[in-house]
Amino acid sequence: MLPIDFLPGARRDFDDSLDWYAERSKQASVRFAGAVDAAPSPIAAHPKRFAAVDDLHRECPVGQFPFRIVYRVGAECIVVVAVAHAKRRPKFWKDRI
Repeated sequence: MLPIDFLPGARRDFDDSLDWYAERSKQASVRFAGAVDAAPSPIAAHPKRFAAVDDLHRECPVGQFPFRIVYRVGAECIVVVAVAHAKRRPKFWKDRI
C-alpha cells in the first residue's frame, strides 16, 4: 500500500470544516473527524476504486457527510489534494499542486 500525504490546503479544508461542525455540534464534529480519518484506508488499499474527477484526480466519499476526499495517485504516495464539500465551490482545489 502506498502512504498517504495531505497537502497543507487539504489539512486546512479539514480544519475549517471540523470547526464548522464543532460550532454546531460536538457530536457531529467527532463523527466528521472519524469519517475523514477512516477514508484514507480504502483509498490506500484500492486507489483506483473511486470515481475519477479528471485525468489525474479521484474522489472518495466521506461517510455520511457531504464531503469528498480528492486525491491523486503518485509513484511513491497518494496525495490528498482537498477535503471538499460535495456541493459547494466545485473544483476550488484545481490549482493545488
